[in-house]
Amino acid sequence: MARKLGRTTDQRLALLRGLATDLIIHERIETTEAKAKELRSVVDKMVTLGKRGDLHARRQAASFLYNAEASEEEDAVQKLFNDIAGRYEDRQGGYTRVLKLGPRRGDGADMAIIELV
Repeated sequence: MARKLGRTTDQRLALLRGLATDLIIHERIETTEAKAKELRSVVDKMVTLGKRGDLHARRQAASFLYNAEASEEEDAVQKLFNDIAGRYEDRQGGYTRVLKLGPRRGDGADMAIIELV
């Protein structure tokens, strides 16, 4: 069963879209442990779309990810299909790694780093 993260469905989807876009652009982000664990499956599906590489997969990824600039010449979808997908050509899943950091100072929430392997 998926984590609800204390949000309504549309808020949760927007959160995961934003985190997935940031992870693809920066390749490593720090967030709470629950969000990182939920984000794993979302990003793994995006990388799988990138590995497929056809037009339909590109449009599916573009409909999920936000239109954020990865650099001056490419956005998140282009980075996913051009850079990240090629890296995992011979890897069958498990494209992300979650490293636990410990509690956050302000509220004690368990923090984690999620990164592309």
